[in-house]
Amino acid sequence: MIYITNLSLQRGTKVLFANANLTLYAHQKVGFIGANGSGKSSLFALFRNELHLDQGSLDLPQKLVIAHVAQETPPVSMSALEYVLDGDRELRSIEAELLQAQAADDGMWEARLHAEFDAIDGYTARARAAQLLDGLSFAPHEQEKAVNTFSGGWRMRLNLAQALMCRSDLLLLDEPTNHLDLDAVLWLEQWLSRYQGTLLLISHDRDFLDTVIDSIVHVYDKQLTFYSGNYEAFERQRAANLALQQSAYDRQQREIAHIHSFVERFRYKASKAKQAQSRIKALERMELIAAAHADSPFQFAFPEPVSTPTCLLDLDKCDIGYGENVILKQVSFSIGSGARIGLLGANGAGKSTLIKLLSGQLQPLTGKLSEGKDLRIGYFAQHQLEQLRPDDSAFKHVQTLDPLATEQAVRNFLGGFGFVGDKALEPIAPFSGGEKARLALALLVWQRPNLLLLDEPTNHLDLDMRDALSMALQDYVGAMVLVSHDRHLVRSTTDQLWLVAQGVVKAFEGDLDDYRQWLLNYRAEQRSEQRGEPPVNKQLKKQQDAQQREQRKVLQNRLKQLEKELEKLGIEKKSLETFLANPDNYHDQHKLHNTMQRQTEVTTHLAHVEETWLEVTEALEHLSSAACS
Repeated sequence: MIYITNLSLQRGTKVLFANANLTLYAHQKVGFIGANGSGKSSLFALFRNELHLDQGSLDLPQKLVIAHVAQETPPVSMSALEYVLDGDRELRSIEAELLQAQAADDGMWEARLHAEFDAIDGYTARARAAQLLDGLSFAPHEQEKAVNTFSGGWRMRLNLAQALMCRSDLLLLDEPTNHLDLDAVLWLEQWLSRYQGTLLLISHDRDFLDTVIDSIVHVYDKQLTFYSGNYEAFERQRAANLALQQSAYDRQQREIAHIHSFVERFRYKASKAKQAQSRIKALERMELIAAAHADSPFQFAFPEPVSTPTCLLDLDKCDIGYGENVILKQVSFSIGSGARIGLLGANGAGKSTLIKLLSGQLQPLTGKLSEGKDLRIGYFAQHQLEQLRPDDSAFKHVQTLDPLATEQAVRNFLGGFGFVGDKALEPIAPFSGGEKARLALALLVWQRPNLLLLDEPTNHLDLDMRDALSMALQDYVGAMVLVSHDRHLVRSTTDQLWLVAQGVVKAFEGDLDDYRQWLLNYRAEQRSEQRGEPPVNKQLKKQQDAQQREQRKVLQNRLKQLEKELEKLGIEKKSLETFLANPDNYHDQHKLHNTMQRQTEVTTHLAHVEETWLEVTEALEHLSSAACS
């Protein structure tokens, strides 16, 4: 168990935690959520003993093996595979001792070490490391490449693989999906679902949280509040708690107003003076309830574009790539007004290359790219954060785009993105990645584009900002092409999916669940080719996949029905138990008898529905396992 007791922590002048308490149990999978800067990463630093608390205590079990993702990658020349193997420190220690034992020609020592090596599955270590790299989209030939030859994003994947390689008791992951594409995110979900230790996860990806974790810790108002269930359950519980808090606040405000009214009317009347003084003291003793605030600090919208051409972009038999390296062949499609397209595809298939072509950063190698009249493109990509001017403020960035804009208009606009007061006038050099991403989005919104090209726009954004972006995109009247590993954003803002795979761009018939299945099949085919196995009968495979999709949809619909029934029965059971727990209800024997009989019926029916729910869940898992094999 992990105990956090009366924790207080201050960084600089900012108080992150004040008398916070939390208890965590072994094998829990806990998602930590909260606004950027609320203290989540600092809390993880406390777990790693990199920070020291100001007050209170953090008690961890003895000999706890903790794994986390390093933020820096040494520019070493060792291979990616060897670097990942370094994550298992005990493995490396035994390997070093084995070399010493062999050099000393000590057979007994060597035999003992071989037994220890076998006990920790050392003989499968290289295969396990290779599987981690494969899951994180490293091609087989890349696993032997030197670490210092990889770019920053790929080095972060190596650090993640190294952390997963560690046979840990406690795994700390701080926004692990930031440097991953959707394919790698789906793989990581599966890996974490099989992880046997305690998982503490900071993430702003609600679909990822819903799939991986079983409880939530909300970091808010210097406290740590625990909620059982996934993120969806947290939202329901949080909304209910806020409603109760607001109701209690309103009720208390009415009581305070009533007391004030009484005091003002009678404090100077001798006959009522004591009662007035009594009420004044009651006001002083009253513990004030804060008003509930669940509003996001971010509120913005895309203004209507100046013009909306019927056809924005038209590609006719375009080969796309770099020099002689053709990545996508004979691409032909049009993007019309109001199109809302989500791009899917494995890492390296060409999604970002296609976006660069659409943005004008690349020209087609062959074929023709035609732009509609009055086309105005708003392009967001991670490298644009580096193009922001560090010595300028957010206000100055907007003013540079539009020198005629009034100061108040710019300030009001930036306030919707969280740049309030002096924050809008500060140089952006010390801004966090999330703040810079918000500014880049703000600059894009200000320009009123009629075609949005968004390449992983949610990296570094917290849940509040992601929700605000999702709402704004839903109301946006222009066209949009989106690449994102945030499935909630893709699902809520796009209405057609395109698949980029094997050098081709084509419409994808299906939803994101179908894409998961397509990805599993695609990887299975790749493994078969690498092992030299005969090609799969594609027609037969297509029929089998269609059957599995149909079976899965039937089971998923049944699961939704059962979950609604479980919720309904649970509410009724709680209501019946509340009635029976009140002795005042026992005077009506007839009603009491009927209530007890109904409680028995509901309890029996609830158990039956729960059993059916388990059977349907197992059937769905069996379908997924069959697809993976």
